[in-house]
Formats: sequence, C-alpha cells, structure tokens
Amino acid sequence: MARLVLTRLLLMIPTFVLVMIIIFVLVRLLPGDPALAIAGDRASDAELATIRERLGLNESMLMQFALFVKATLSGDMGRSILMRAPVASVIAEKLPITVFLAVYSVGLSLLIAGPLAFVAALNRGRWPDSLIRTIFQVGLSMPVFYIGLVLLTFLAAKLRLFPVGGTGTGLFGQLYAMFLPAMAIAFYTSAIILRNLRAAIIDVLDAEYVAFARVKGLPPRVILGRHVLRNALISTVTLVGLSIGNLMSGTLVTETVFAVPGLGRLMLEAIFARDYPLIQGLTLSFAVLVSIVFLLTDLFQSWLDPRMRH
Repeated sequence: MARLVLTRLLLMIPTFVLVMIIIFVLVRLLPGDPALAIAGDRASDAELATIRERLGLNESMLMQFALFVKATLSGDMGRSILMRAPVASVIAEKLPITVFLAVYSVGLSLLIAGPLAFVAALNRGRWPDSLIRTIFQVGLSMPVFYIGLVLLTFLAAKLRLFPVGGTGTGLFGQLYAMFLPAMAIAFYTSAIILRNLRAAIIDVLDAEYVAFARVKGLPPRVILGRHVLRNALISTVTLVGLSIGNLMSGTLVTETVFAVPGLGRLMLEAIFARDYPLIQGLTLSFAVLVSIVFLLTDLFQSWLDPRMRH
C-alpha cells in the first residue's frame, strides 16, 4: 500500500507541472488588460505602467512563468485584484463551502443510486427496472443548472420549503440551506452512478462464484453484501471519483444559480474581473483537489481489489 501511495504521489508531479503551464498560457490568452481592470477606465498611462510593472507584465513570457512557478512553490499565489487580499486567504475562506457541497452531493447520489441500482438489477427486465431507468434517463438528459432552476422555482420560491440561497450556519443549518444545490447535482450524478452500478451488479450476479455461493446455501444478504456489492463497487468507485472531479469543476454554474459563495462562483467573478492571480490560484487549487480525490479513489480500489496494488 505504501508503494502504491508513493507511486501515485510521484505521478502527480508531472501532472502539476503540466497544469501550471496550461494555467499560465490560458490566463494570458484571456482578452482584456488586467492593469486596466484594476485602475479603471479613467487611469492615466503612468498609472497603468506602474501597475503592469508591479504585476510583472512587462517581463518576457518566460520570465513571467519563472516568477509564477517560484511564487507558487513558495506558497505565494499573489494578491487578488478583485478581492484586494492575498489569493491564498481568499481561497482558504471559500474552499470549505465548495468541498462541503461536493461531499454532500456525492453522499446524496450514493444514497439515491445505491439502493435503486440493487432494485433495478434484481428485477431486470421487469417493470421496477424499466421505471427506475426511465426516470433517471430523464435526469441524464437535463443539465444540472436546469434541474437547479426547477428545484429553486418550486421548492424554494413557490412552496418555500428551502431557502433561495446562502449556506446556513452550523452543520444542520448547512445541510438544510444547501440541500437544493446538492440535490440538483446529486440527481444528475446519481443517474450516471446508477447505470454503472446496475450493470456491474448484473455482471456479478451472473458470475460463477455467486452461483456457487447460492449452492452452498449462503443467505441472500451475505451473498449480496460480501460477494456482489464488494465486486460491483470496483468499477463504480472509479466513476464516483471521476464524478467528484467533475463536481469540483462544475460548481461554477451551480453555485451561481443558488448564490452559494464558493470557489465556483468566485472563479466566475475572477474571470469577468480579469483577476490573473486569483484565476491561477483557483485553477491550481481545483487541480490539487481533483488529484487528491483520484489518489483516494485508487487507494479505495486497491482495498476492494488487492490485485490492483501491483
């Protein structure tokens, strides 16, 4: 297990280097002048020149990249133009909200998809299977922001069962206030997980070792829990890990629709403000979070299937 962790950590190094190069190039390709965004339209040429000098925009692209790498490795992501505060502190303030929303969404997805996948697989070809697949096919066909708008319109605006936006205070306050954005993400994500888990359960149910377990007279709950679920989860864990990665990047729209002050909404504001340091810091933070999620996914998979450790 330790060798697996070390190998995955070493593989993350070239990933981060490539991400840093892509971030640097893409941010520089954004239209607009960051100095003008800071100073405003009425700034003089001297003021704009001073700001460009302070940001290092007068240096060559190679020198700018070297300064960017040096500052990033030292933990200095610069100062946000939009928030007028260190980028690291701004990200640290918003990060828990986005992580909570992602974990909350995945938890709801598993609670929805897990039991229904078993029901659909155990009744394949019959009406419960057809009904479940039809309902979740609708979920796959609708984008997350549309699901969010529907939930927001009926459950928040009309029925007033949930708040329109915000994050709440305390654990239960957060669970209540962020239920709608988490549910909007979970409905779409659970449709993907259900399709994969249902197919995996059906494959495992047809396996010879499951038939042998039935012949031995093992109780159905033992067969489903010890043999079916454990083996069906191997492929599903990978999908859940990929879903979390997509959630981290897809929070931009969801947080904007539900007025959740997380990293996704902050990224949108930073793009409109041409805030180079904040955009770079946020993108790098997303890359780190997704890499950590993939590492944890690999570790969990290796625990489920020891063959993957080699």
